[in-house]
Amino acid sequence: MTPPLNGLDTTTNVPLSGAPGQPIHVDFSQVDDVESFVSLPEGRYRCRIAEVREGETRQGALRWALRLEVAEGDHAGRTAAWDGLVWSDRGLARVKHVLGVLSFDTSGALEVQPADLLGREAMVEFFIEEWQDPTTGRRTERLAVPFLGYEPAEEPPSPF
Repeated sequence: MTPPLNGLDTTTNVPLSGAPGQPIHVDFSQVDDVESFVSLPEGRYRCRIAEVREGETRQGALRWALRLEVAEGDHAGRTAAWDGLVWSDRGLARVKHVLGVLSFDTSGALEVQPADLLGREAMVEFFIEEWQDPTTGRRTERLAVPFLGYEPAEEPPSPF
């Protein structure tokens, strides 16, 4: 038999009461109307490029969506966030910075394809970004990377 729902929901801290087959009483004034895609705390993590998807921006520029996966520590293996590289005149400064951090030679001409980024690592800074959908009024939050939020991956300490 399932125990009655009395007390606080441990994931939302919302007061709940009820039992199977009985009405449930819940106070929705305590429930945030936010959709969260935050999978780990804000901060700086060593990440690897786990996936690259090609697409386009609304303006028609080529965009590579990067799935950043935590490479070490308590959150290893988790997707931290998706970030993007936009191949436009305006976006090339950031593309150059990110590719340089990922050990590509950005001092001159470069030919690169999405698969070349897979497995590359960097230290990446994440912050929570929140916005509100003007149509529904629903708030959404996700982890995002600042413009220059990539740094070269720190080498692990040598055992010798």
